[in-house]
Amino acid sequence: MNSSIARRQFLQRSAGITAALAVPTEDSFAQPRPLPEVRVGIIGVGARGPSHVRDLVRLPGVKLKAVCDLNPSAVERIQNLVEKAGQPRPESYSRGEQDYKRMCARPDLDIVYVATPWEWHAPMCVEAMKNGKHAAVEVPAVTTIEECWQIVETSETTGKYCVMLENCCYDRVELMTLNMLRKGLLGEPVHGEGGYIHDLRSSKYGREATGRWRLNHSIRRNADVYPTHGLGPIAQAFDINRGNLFDHMVSMASKAYSLSDFARRQYGPESSQAKLDIAMGDVITSLIRTRAGQTIAVVHDTNTPHPYSRRYLIQGSRGIVQKYPTPLIYIDGKGKAHEWDDMLKNWSAEWDHPLWKELEQRAKGAGHGGMDYVLNYRLMQCLLKGEPPDMDVYDAAALSAVTELSERSIASRSRSVDFPDFTRGRLAALKPLCIVTA
Repeated sequence: MNSSIARRQFLQRSAGITAALAVPTEDSFAQPRPLPEVRVGIIGVGARGPSHVRDLVRLPGVKLKAVCDLNPSAVERIQNLVEKAGQPRPESYSRGEQDYKRMCARPDLDIVYVATPWEWHAPMCVEAMKNGKHAAVEVPAVTTIEECWQIVETSETTGKYCVMLENCCYDRVELMTLNMLRKGLLGEPVHGEGGYIHDLRSSKYGREATGRWRLNHSIRRNADVYPTHGLGPIAQAFDINRGNLFDHMVSMASKAYSLSDFARRQYGPESSQAKLDIAMGDVITSLIRTRAGQTIAVVHDTNTPHPYSRRYLIQGSRGIVQKYPTPLIYIDGKGKAHEWDDMLKNWSAEWDHPLWKELEQRAKGAGHGGMDYVLNYRLMQCLLKGEPPDMDVYDAAALSAVTELSERSIASRSRSVDFPDFTRGRLAALKPLCIVTA
């Protein structure tokens, strides 16, 4: 058994009733009052960070107060962007890799965005929450089970949110599907499929920092290191952490071949790139079963030549939706038997999610086809109104836990591994996501 898990189980057993009494109620995480404005600090503005900044400066009631990055020139670019948008120049934090702590200690921030390499996510989120700020972190939120518990326990202790910025939960087809499920069109959800299929071979061997640390994960870990894009929308559709849980999973990895083969052909068989020992299998496949009995297939593949896909599919008792390579739908008893229908052309007028209907024009030009804007808009509105965000720390932990759990299953000849219940029995207190408007 993993030593960190064994230690935690021992502590939980030893704590007994005291630990149970320490679990906060749902009200502990509710924003105590609406905010007159949301004051934001951001850590990491090299890759994903600037996209968030471009959204945030367009949102009413939001002020970017501070920017932290190891690269002073990256900070300066963001400062100029914020000034150009008509806001005061945010303060710079770029004195070294620990300077984020100085930023988190500022008294005039409500939330800290974290858009850094994955290893920094947990310590930065913990630092923000311990300093009285909410945390909003890029995906995956953390990389180990121990880090999952760190953010959960810090959020519970401080009463501050830790929100994973899973933008794919806000894409048009995923929101439309959630709307269809909530209104019964698809019947009872029984199966889902999702994943991250993205040819990152050139990026991993490239000069950009993002590619280098992604390559390091491919060298060190045979695991699904990026599970949340495909899994996040399915988790919301299946009410995970809101009456339902991921229960157990099994994972299997193909051999690791394609990344090294690419390096041999691109840089030569004697190159340093071709001689790297790659641990990560080309294709990682995981099967998850929920407590409510649904099954979910999750795929990770960033090492083979392949068009981009998140392989999003929801099968219900009365119909099915699939997104790639084009959004299609089939509803029992509607349309032609055994034939797909064009989802966006023939179903969007009636079934588009209200958020997408109201924000589509404003989201044009934003990152990832507009879903980044919808995500940031929705999170800021929740804080301004004093409402809980759509995703909480339990979602961040459950979705991110797939990385270590897949790694353990693969290492043990695909044996089944159990998911921790990060809510510790609070399922009944957490309500399923409703269909909200802008």
